[in-house]
Amino acid sequence: MENALVYWDVSPELFTLGPLTVRWYGLLFAASFFVGYHIFRWIFQLEDKPEEDLDRLLLFMMAGTILGARLGHCLFYDPVYYLSNPLELFKIWQGGLASHGAVIGIFTALYLYARQRPQQPYLWVLDRMAISIALGGFFIRLGNLFNSEILGVPTDKPWAFVFARYDSLPRHPTQLYESLAYGSIFVVLFFLYRKLKGQTPHGLILGLFLSSVFSFRFFVEFTKIRQAAFAEDWTLSMGQLLSIPLVVLGLVLLVRSWQAGAPAEPSRES
Repeated sequence: MENALVYWDVSPELFTLGPLTVRWYGLLFAASFFVGYHIFRWIFQLEDKPEEDLDRLLLFMMAGTILGARLGHCLFYDPVYYLSNPLELFKIWQGGLASHGAVIGIFTALYLYARQRPQQPYLWVLDRMAISIALGGFFIRLGNLFNSEILGVPTDKPWAFVFARYDSLPRHPTQLYESLAYGSIFVVLFFLYRKLKGQTPHGLILGLFLSSVFSFRFFVEFTKIRQAAFAEDWTLSMGQLLSIPLVVLGLVLLVRSWQAGAPAEPSRES
């Protein structure tokens, strides 16, 4: 423990008011949607999109994120248990959300949203939503830190954390690694969009998001405790295997956006 820079024994609960307990994770999870909503309001104003669509977009986004993340955790990381105990799928308050599942859920939800709005094409929505999702990753991994979950393997690095609520070993603070990485990716994506605005090639921001976030996720998995017990003996973790196709998809989108260039200006009559 003497090698650890931080002795982490922070309660996951922020405060309790009667029967209501406010947890850091829930607060940060909500903050990701709150800030993301305001980023999208700014984008809609900038690109002259109907602001009345924002509430529906938020609902689609929340549903896709929560359902996809929960189903992803249950089916990717412990399918035998959850298929044998299907009612446990609904106990979100007990924890268990997977970022790869969230991506699939978001892709599905935003497809349903965009197909009824020809002036907000699918890739147009996904590009801009990727900015908010990267910021959401920053907030959510901080929430994981406060929960003392998604822990790293033991290490003698001078920046190691001792997660006292788990054990007394100095470990990689993988939640901080990911939070800082996703926050940095958000800054890059935000300023790229701010520069290009409506001339952003379709798929460019989404491609950058997928290729950078899941490339980082692939490598940071080497410092994590494996979450899928059935995959402990595999060469690559479940998180790494799920990241590979998303990195490939991101690179394909980058090449296609480079070839396509800036989108045409939408017709005023449509």
